[in-house]
Amino acid sequence: MRTMLVILSAAVLGLGIYSITLHNDKENLERTVHAQYTEKLTDASEKLSYLQRAVSQSLLFQDETAVHNELDTIWRLSSDVRSSISNLPIDEEMASQWLGYLGRLGEEAKQTAKTGDYIAWREKMPKISTNLQALSEEWTNATTDFYKQDGKVDVWMKHVASKEPNTSFDNVKKSLKDYGESDFPLTLSESDWQKKVELEALQDSLITEKEALEKVKTLFPMIKDATFTVTKSNDSAPYPFYHVQFHQGIRLGYADLTEKGGHLLSYLVERPVDEAKLSQDQVIKKAEEHLKKLDITDVAFVESRENHLAWHVTFARVNPSDKALIYADGVQLKIAKDTGELLGANTMEYIQAETIKPQTAKPIDWNTFFQDDVRVEEVKKIYTDNGQFDQRLCYQVIAVRGGKTSETFRVVIDAENHNVLKVEYLS
Repeated sequence: MRTMLVILSAAVLGLGIYSITLHNDKENLERTVHAQYTEKLTDASEKLSYLQRAVSQSLLFQDETAVHNELDTIWRLSSDVRSSISNLPIDEEMASQWLGYLGRLGEEAKQTAKTGDYIAWREKMPKISTNLQALSEEWTNATTDFYKQDGKVDVWMKHVASKEPNTSFDNVKKSLKDYGESDFPLTLSESDWQKKVELEALQDSLITEKEALEKVKTLFPMIKDATFTVTKSNDSAPYPFYHVQFHQGIRLGYADLTEKGGHLLSYLVERPVDEAKLSQDQVIKKAEEHLKKLDITDVAFVESRENHLAWHVTFARVNPSDKALIYADGVQLKIAKDTGELLGANTMEYIQAETIKPQTAKPIDWNTFFQDDVRVEEVKKIYTDNGQFDQRLCYQVIAVRGGKTSETFRVVIDAENHNVLKVEYLS
């Protein structure tokens, strides 16, 4: 009996020591995290202050070299502040607004330095400088809340996530939204892009949960006898859709369909995959068959890549007027290497159909466009984004440079003005 008491006492003592150790480890971890967040907050506050000063200083000079130096500083600091803020556990919506605002400011500085349109910069920046000063002060006040918690990260996290109005961070969020809309109003291209992302072009009638389920069974008859669960997207989603989960034997997965018209957004199946039995050509043929079953018939093959379980096959919509591939209207399929079963589909980009403006492809003499030791292996017409939300008709060129030790490049060239938009090293 005495031996048992000794063992029990030792166990209780051991548990007590273990509990104290865990508590100390937890406190040490919290102190470490607190120190990291303190450093990030301080860093963001300081750089934000420097950024505001740089914007003000850019309005001092007539000298183009001096202005250009400040523009370079603004572009660099806006990127630095974005990096600091992206590593903080702050409200997701506010973080997104911060990153968007700073990104637009940095891009504005970069484009001004490139175009030399300093008059437009001087007209726009006084207001932005004032707003940025207000944002900097509000952000500094908000971060003071963190320091008041005396290292208690969980308390501060609850405070940041709080939905109560009139907190310091709520003030920052409101100001960011107001300034973002007034300082950097959306261009026509950006507005069109936003509408495209939110699927505003869809004019189909709304479908019910039951209709969404029946649509999934029709598109994928292999799982028609599965056990299903259907839920609708929450209010914060960019557009309403149905999430249909299923389980059938070894298969587990889901399909997402838009509420407007029941268009397939994505499909994914998890199941064991046996040894590969199909060739690459057979896989591509299987992928094309799956596309027909999904009623996607206006696309063409782009590329295929494999891993140890599946092939990932990419297609793009073909523009009917000039037969050029619209890369932004892509479809990606995941094909099992053993049977060719469709394991995944992503048709989001395909549904967000681009509006293509009429453009003229002007011929290029490749012998004078490239160096003498470069040979053109392939030329394909495509549409791709020029970085300003505009789809440009381009030549996609596979070019090889050199002889025995050759290098291969993919070059994308605007077909109308012959600007090089992208160069990619292939091998």
